[in-house]
Amino acid sequence: MTSKERIYLYDTTLRDGAQTHGVDFSAADKAAIASALDTLGIDYVEGGWPGANPRDDEFFQQDHALQRSTLTAFGMTRRAGRSAANDPSLTAVLSANTPAVCLVGKTHDIHATTALGVDLDENLRMIRESVAECVARGRETLFDAEHFFDGYKANPDYALSAVEAALDAGARWVVLCDTNGGTLPSEVEEIVGVVTARFPGDKIGMHAHNDTENAVANSLAAVKAGARQVQGTLNGLGERCGNANLISLIPTLMLKLGYDVGIDQSALQELPKVSRMLDERLNRAPNRHAAYVGASAFAHKAGLHVSAVEKDPSLYEHIAPESVGNNRLILVSDQAGRANILSRFRELGIEIDSKDPRVLKIVDEVKQREYQGYSYDGAEASFELLARELTEGLPTYFSIETFRVLDEHRMDSAGLAEALSEATVKVSVGATRVLEVSEGNGPVNALDHALRKALAPFYPSLVDVRLTDYRVRILNSGDGTAAVTRVMLESADASGKRWTTVGLSGDIISASYEALTEGLIYKLMSDGVAPPV
Repeated sequence: MTSKERIYLYDTTLRDGAQTHGVDFSAADKAAIASALDTLGIDYVEGGWPGANPRDDEFFQQDHALQRSTLTAFGMTRRAGRSAANDPSLTAVLSANTPAVCLVGKTHDIHATTALGVDLDENLRMIRESVAECVARGRETLFDAEHFFDGYKANPDYALSAVEAALDAGARWVVLCDTNGGTLPSEVEEIVGVVTARFPGDKIGMHAHNDTENAVANSLAAVKAGARQVQGTLNGLGERCGNANLISLIPTLMLKLGYDVGIDQSALQELPKVSRMLDERLNRAPNRHAAYVGASAFAHKAGLHVSAVEKDPSLYEHIAPESVGNNRLILVSDQAGRANILSRFRELGIEIDSKDPRVLKIVDEVKQREYQGYSYDGAEASFELLARELTEGLPTYFSIETFRVLDEHRMDSAGLAEALSEATVKVSVGATRVLEVSEGNGPVNALDHALRKALAPFYPSLVDVRLTDYRVRILNSGDGTAAVTRVMLESADASGKRWTTVGLSGDIISASYEALTEGLIYKLMSDGVAPPV
């Protein structure tokens, strides 16, 4: 590990991330993300491009009161034929009144002559004069050296002269951009090494795109070569294949390379929370296999691995999960052995001797059920119910006598079908028999509403339970309509706790019913609710 040398972090989620296919941040989203980045301790938060669209204008008009991060406005160098003081685009960037500004300019000769239509000397003047104007207006100024690596390969002298022009004009940072994401780590290290041999490394940054899946590696290569700022986005958002992922860069720089990135250990443990917050804002499922923060980042499934981890976690874990706010997860599946089961029992607080014949019985039961189509490595709540049922029995909170689901399609005046689902359940809670009917957006939603409507008078905590994810898989599609269906259902409560259950049947409604009822039982059991007398 290196000494505690400082590496500065620059986040571009609110601009580069907004260019991701399918991502559309609201002004409220941008404010929430900026606040999370500030709490984390990111050095620079790029808020967007003032004057480019109404949403960015609204964001910069708000008072974000960042405590730790420097809010930065993004823009471009002056246009040809205009002075820096009278360029509308540059004026809009400065009018955002942010402490820092980042200006993008051309460093690849062919982009200057072809895309901008200016001669090479005029392009250098555009860079120099624009940076100087921002510095004169009291802004910390960064120069975004667009297409730098391709420009260096084509004309190294000119690419370096663009860097020099920006630094001579007073730029705090010159950020070398791998704009099309095609440069490889060995090339980045070599080229950045040339730059830092000529200019101070503490004025050089790296902005990597992920088109060859090397954005993080390229960022680390640049740091190794002397660059002292790295740019990226949360969860690697960005145009095309994305940008360097700060969520994985931060712990690698801190824990693997020993750099000071301005983030303390307690903030490092917030990385999973920040990563999930972004996914929640985007209404998408988190990547379970994301490095460091994914739910499966420290998951162990094979029996041999689990027994080894029990003795020495470092054999299969490159860091302690707790150091990044994550947890070890011992999975139970048809590949599980006795070590997996015993480890999960300890996590669940089930006391059982390793030689107890029930352990082998549960191993065999899990393998048989997974052979049928169940999946317990992604349905920990269902596994806990199964384990407790086979070892100590489950409380009987309710019993379902019958349930029925109807789908009705009504035709409106335009001849379009309007679907309406209705579910009826007959439930017994102790000696009380309840019948309830409810409508919903689809049969599973209707059944969920009817079940909780029937049970809520007895178990008020079920009112706050909601379904957050519903996944269906056809296991033997070759059997056509006779195929077996597996349903994975994720639930959550008001505290934010989430749990997943699994159901299996030849009928999708029956499979959903199994997952639904197990989810409700798990909630009641984990809350310590007593069953009716």
